[in-house]
Amino acid sequence: MSIDYAKLFKETKTIAIIGASSDPSRPSYSIMAYLQRAGYRTIPVNPNETEILGEKAYPSLAAIPLDIDIDLVNVFRRPAHTPEFARAATNRPGVKTFWMQSGITNDEAIKIAKTGNLIAIQDECIAVKHRLTAH
Repeated sequence: MSIDYAKLFKETKTIAIIGASSDPSRPSYSIMAYLQRAGYRTIPVNPNETEILGEKAYPSLAAIPLDIDIDLVNVFRRPAHTPEFARAATNRPGVKTFWMQSGITNDEAIKIAKTGNLIAIQDECIAVKHRLTAH
């Protein structure tokens, strides 16, 4: 099944970023800033952070209050950790997409996400894909 990225980006409003960092030299920081500039609400998920780019950081996906609707979960963590994040995404009401950034692949995580009826993407940069497809 091919993914309609233009539709995905149009329907996405809020993105949880697992592994977000307050360090401007980290890719997760610059991509979070890009997504904010593109009009998305971003929710950083990192137990070692309190706030990133003006958004309160949460220690886990489950710790984000349920009154915050999350459409897409974007992961910046080592592949070995991704199955647990895929499970958390499938357990979160409203999540439609599980996205692992460039260089991050894990077939088990993809299978978990797809079994949970999520769109599952791996080894793709969300910012690059957005620039190429969102209009």
